[in-house]
Amino acid sequence: MTRVFKINVNGTEYSVQEDMNLMDYLRDVLHVTSLKNGCGEGICGACTVLVDDKKLRACTQTLAKVSGKNVLTVDGLTDREKEAYAWAFAEAGAVQCGFCIPGMVISAKALIDKSPNPTSKEIKEAIRGNICRCTGYVKIEQGIMLAAKVLRGELQPNSTALSGAGVGASIQRLDAREKILGTGQYVDDMFVANMLHAAVLRTSYPRAVVKGIDTSAARAYPGVEAVLTAEDIPGVNEHGHIFHDWPTLIAVGQETRYIGDAIALVAARTKKQAREALALIKVDYEELEPVLSPTEALADNAPKIHAKGNLLSTTIIKRGNTEEALAQSAHVVTQRYSTPPTEHAFMEPESALAIPQGDGGIVVYVGDQSVYDDQHGIMGILGLPAEKVRIISKLVGGGFGGKEDLSVQHHAALLAVKTQKPVKLTLSRKESLLVHPKRHAMELEVTTGCDAEGKLTAMVAKIVADTGAYASLGTAVLQRACTHVGGPYQILNVDITGLCVYTNNPPAGAFRGFGVPQAAFASETNLDLLAEKVGISPWEIRYRNALEPGMVNPTGQITDEGTAIKETLLAVREVYESHPHVGIASVMKNTGIGVGLPDTGRVKLKIVNGKVLVLTSAACIGQGLATIATQIVNEATGLPLECIDYGAPDTFLTPDSGTTTASRQTLFTGEAVRQAALKLQQALYKSSLEGLEGMEFYGEYSGKTDPINSDKPNPVSHVAYSYATQVVVLNEQGLVEKVVAAHDVGRAINLKLVEGQIEGGVVMGLGYALREDFPLQKGVPTAKFGTLGLLRATDVPEIESIIIEKNSSPLAYGAKGIGEISSIPTAPAVALAYYKLDGKLRCSLPLPETPYKK
Repeated sequence: MTRVFKINVNGTEYSVQEDMNLMDYLRDVLHVTSLKNGCGEGICGACTVLVDDKKLRACTQTLAKVSGKNVLTVDGLTDREKEAYAWAFAEAGAVQCGFCIPGMVISAKALIDKSPNPTSKEIKEAIRGNICRCTGYVKIEQGIMLAAKVLRGELQPNSTALSGAGVGASIQRLDAREKILGTGQYVDDMFVANMLHAAVLRTSYPRAVVKGIDTSAARAYPGVEAVLTAEDIPGVNEHGHIFHDWPTLIAVGQETRYIGDAIALVAARTKKQAREALALIKVDYEELEPVLSPTEALADNAPKIHAKGNLLSTTIIKRGNTEEALAQSAHVVTQRYSTPPTEHAFMEPESALAIPQGDGGIVVYVGDQSVYDDQHGIMGILGLPAEKVRIISKLVGGGFGGKEDLSVQHHAALLAVKTQKPVKLTLSRKESLLVHPKRHAMELEVTTGCDAEGKLTAMVAKIVADTGAYASLGTAVLQRACTHVGGPYQILNVDITGLCVYTNNPPAGAFRGFGVPQAAFASETNLDLLAEKVGISPWEIRYRNALEPGMVNPTGQITDEGTAIKETLLAVREVYESHPHVGIASVMKNTGIGVGLPDTGRVKLKIVNGKVLVLTSAACIGQGLATIATQIVNEATGLPLECIDYGAPDTFLTPDSGTTTASRQTLFTGEAVRQAALKLQQALYKSSLEGLEGMEFYGEYSGKTDPINSDKPNPVSHVAYSYATQVVVLNEQGLVEKVVAAHDVGRAINLKLVEGQIEGGVVMGLGYALREDFPLQKGVPTAKFGTLGLLRATDVPEIESIIIEKNSSPLAYGAKGIGEISSIPTAPAVALAYYKLDGKLRCSLPLPETPYKK
């Protein structure tokens, strides 16, 4: 007799005859997509639901387990609860990418229902099972506290002011409500008629020759509508940002280069059929010994991972005479450092939905960092012109650099073209960990010299980066490590050599900080060792050498009037000098791609239905770009927020504003918005907004810079730099008690969003320092999402943000980047706090011998 499972979901009862995973049932059958599939392992909490008022993770439950019970998602909250949580979380600034937030709300409800006036400790414990990678938890905790006050009747939600919301106003994010209540769409939340599901067969070995592929059994499997191999690709197989060295599919006769390489694609009517068909594909391999380190790869007898050899790139920066300067230095320190690969752990696994068009073209819905990068890659693979490949972005559940490369977009597109049906491909968390590029592991040897007073004289640095199997953005990451290892100090003599090396490890590419976290860990530690030799404090050696306007930085650029590294040092001096166990680190980070490369922000303002529609391809990956752009339009025109809308990135509708990378969008796209808005303002002198219906106002900003090793005496490497100093305070037990983060942001367009970026960056930096790692065994990742070392709310100390605004530049009203620099000083500051605590110099990450990692 067939068992019937009865389940009540948000007040509606359903009867189901087949047992299945609760999360899959809610999302795939009922299309209740407010709960998210972040890991499928019961770790991340994005799928949190209440079952008979008990908080559970839907991915760990089956219909049999919850039969006869009531299941509640955020969709089932009362109207009063929805208003309370939506206002409170938005008011606190608790939302960035938003992917984790519905799960957070359910955890908050479970707490407040039992404890209407929760303590801060209770809130931390309540969301301990919910991971957030963006916010650092601080503002989520504040949002829960506010929601509790509203639900107790002690506070009335007040609407955001719709005028006077220009530059400097901490208005609520425009996308907050849809993210809090789960109504906003990420790609995997989309379902269309006749949609097929895709699965990817990946290599069994990091390095092997593919001798043969037999897909016959998979093609005959029920429900399967297509099985593709490399020979089915109509265009060019290889793709990539800097070099086209990454195969879409490994062909027979080719060599696999890492464990994430794709061999074959399957499209079937159900996910289950697609996965089962994969298991029927037979691949004949000749396994080869993988090359697992740069040292092995650079050996004379090393097998070539790519035809051109194993050295991807070399970066050399020389200024002055380091040999002479070091010989004349009063003190010299040389130290070796090692940093590991690490995983972005964005909350939303990669997903794409490709839909074929009647004209032979294709539309691909994505959630990543550049729709135009996707378009260019897919055009080459499909052999189609730009007008046949349309890329549209949905909400992006975090990126941090990990969604700059093609991962699922091209595979979904290939299958959709072949089947002439919509195809969705969503990676499991396990696949995501295997596939996308990581933070570069680096080995660094840094020599730093100073005179008797502690003034820096010279630096020699040798940096070797493991870029893994494919180039991705490895050359640029290495460049940034080399151009920033000198730090925010005046050092007239530098000799820096960097090598970027292919191995059979997972590829390494963009990751928040782009090579600078590794470099800063090394160079900042050296500074403390020099201070010790000189007999001055670590704060003092930084202040004596910090750049001022008009000075020359280590790459030769003359610093501008907005340079405020000394102001950040002064802001933290008191806290640094008033605690015994503290560490300090100061850093700089470029805004914009720079180094002579094209870099342009573009925006179109279109008047539609009496409103200003902001159109740009610039991706919001959590940083709040739509809100920033809207505030800039308000500042320039005086138009209230209700008259301003924001469109999704779309290669057919929005101008190309470059990739969301290099902390560039607020300045580059923000300045383009300002330029367009000033044109609109002029038009508004002569006409009402309604009278401008259908008109478009275009804005563009291009950063003019010089290439690395320009022959100019003082080249401009980047249009702007942000500066920061962070202090980490330890208690007597060696636990991090507080982090004070002073950041020169130029101008804060929205203070609440800036604070959120700092808090999230600090927590990511703490994870990098204390726990995070991505261990490999013969090139194969051994970590699961739950073992990456991600910090949870209960691990996070007090974080104090100090915002320094000192920039007279009119560009984007003075704003500079904050997204990356917020995470850079934390790890060296933590390491140096432990050095002050116990006298042990720790030169590798994650730091050994701490309460966080034995």
